[in-house]
Amino acid sequence: MTKLYLVRHGETVDNAAQIMQGQTPGKLNAKGIEQAGEVARKMVNEPIDAFVSSDLYRSIQTCKIIARPHIEALSLTGNLTDEELDAHIVTTPLLRERDWGDFTGKFIPSLPKDPKDWPDNIETLERMKSRAQNFLTWLKVAYPDKTILAVGHGIINKAIQSVYFKRPMNQIEKMANAEVRVLIL
Repeated sequence: MTKLYLVRHGETVDNAAQIMQGQTPGKLNAKGIEQAGEVARKMVNEPIDAFVSSDLYRSIQTCKIIARPHIEALSLTGNLTDEELDAHIVTTPLLRERDWGDFTGKFIPSLPKDPKDWPDNIETLERMKSRAQNFLTWLKVAYPDKTILAVGHGIINKAIQSVYFKRPMNQIEKMANAEVRVLIL
């Protein structure tokens, strides 16, 4: 069996400002960096075989903070450069956040709540759940019987859990920034 630690990235500048990030890179704020550091401290003694991240910067940034103590413990030199650390993190667009189309970059409280009032260029839940299924399948094939820590985003992580638990997305509790959930694949 494959064990998945599913993590949401730490808080970003745009999260704090209530800006819809979607598939923009994003950047952790001071609180987000501290949140990722707290996950790193809690996970330091957990054996992790591979680190996987969304290819968006805010997730990569979170993953690097969490992965650093694990990778440095395996390193002969101890202190790794960012480039050396990057070599130990696999990135994938399968873990990207939902594409919010014309809503990207907008102030969230000002957006219409009813999906019938949304623009047509927002990624559908069906498409997200397809990506989520592809991600889970890829993990099982690429990392059989391994322990993986994967850093994604709020809604794609919700889609992954929806597929995993075979429940509608609205029945999956929202993940907080830097929250960790465990799935056995």
